[in-house]
Amino acid sequence: MKRFSPILSFAAAIVAALPSAKLRAHESAAEMAEAAKVLLASLTDDQKAKMLYQLTDEERENWHFIPKPFEGEGMRGGLTLKDMRPDQRHLAYALLSTALSHRGFTTALEIMSLEQVLWELENQSPKRDTLMYYLSIFGEPGSKAWGWRWEGHHLSQNFTIADGKVAGVTPNFFASNPGEVREGSRAGLRVLAREEDVARRLVQSLDEGQKSKAVTASEAPKDILTAAEKKVGPIGGEGIAFSSLNPDQQKNLRELMEVYLRRVKPDVADDELATIEKAGLEKIVFAWLGGIEKGQPHYYRVQGPTFLLEYANTQNGANHVHAVWRDYDGDFGRDLLREHYQAHHQAE
Repeated sequence: MKRFSPILSFAAAIVAALPSAKLRAHESAAEMAEAAKVLLASLTDDQKAKMLYQLTDEERENWHFIPKPFEGEGMRGGLTLKDMRPDQRHLAYALLSTALSHRGFTTALEIMSLEQVLWELENQSPKRDTLMYYLSIFGEPGSKAWGWRWEGHHLSQNFTIADGKVAGVTPNFFASNPGEVREGSRAGLRVLAREEDVARRLVQSLDEGQKSKAVTASEAPKDILTAAEKKVGPIGGEGIAFSSLNPDQQKNLRELMEVYLRRVKPDVADDELATIEKAGLEKIVFAWLGGIEKGQPHYYRVQGPTFLLEYANTQNGANHVHAVWRDYDGDFGRDLLREHYQAHHQAE
């Protein structure tokens, strides 16, 4: 007898209600454009020259999450918070808040604040600076197609807007070092606690037969396998399928997916979830590598026909977390930008 899944039933209802996911206008898109215009109006010509790029500039996909040099060869593009006046920084944070949910925005600020913790742990290392986060705008805010990026050590947020819709929110990268602050006034802080705890709850709930499928290696890789590649695809087929989980475990896996997807504004996250569900929840696979007890180096991924969530906590004695959300065709808004340009060309 086929097992009934309340999660799949719920997904079907969502898809029926949203038959054309990603096609509705987003309130967030309008808010992004307005906040970007207000920020740009406050900048000097020299500041604008650092922040602004053409939408087609190759810098747009030149993303990374490592602590790049602050000057010279290899430095990031964009205007840093450090090179803004205090009032301009407030406007920059306002722009970031238009893209992220309350939890996502809080998490991003906490990640940036960890540079101070590292500065203290590393004897005031000059490569740690809470203001060395870079804002870049690609194209003209409010135009038919444009995008922007907020990036620095352990944080890369990439957004694309086309025809009044948020056409892409990936690569979406969050990380935390330390994974848990273990000394000082902030001891006990775990910025990415849910990314770890929800996944561990799932893998520990599996019976032995399920674990034999889900836990694909006793040793975790050193980092996320996709690194900062500009375009990614599925990573093998190993793991346990959504359809092989019981209803409680399916609910747990969906919760894990929402930990990542609900980093962004609710209107956008809802459409992203509908797209994933329409592609088939039963095709989603969860794989875990490494130890399943807290403190052991570990890695996991969740992947479906259209997306990949990847997590690693192996560095610094398994106290250094990397967590990324990728879209195979939609990173940097590629799929909807393609549709936008085709429609624009045909209209002409």
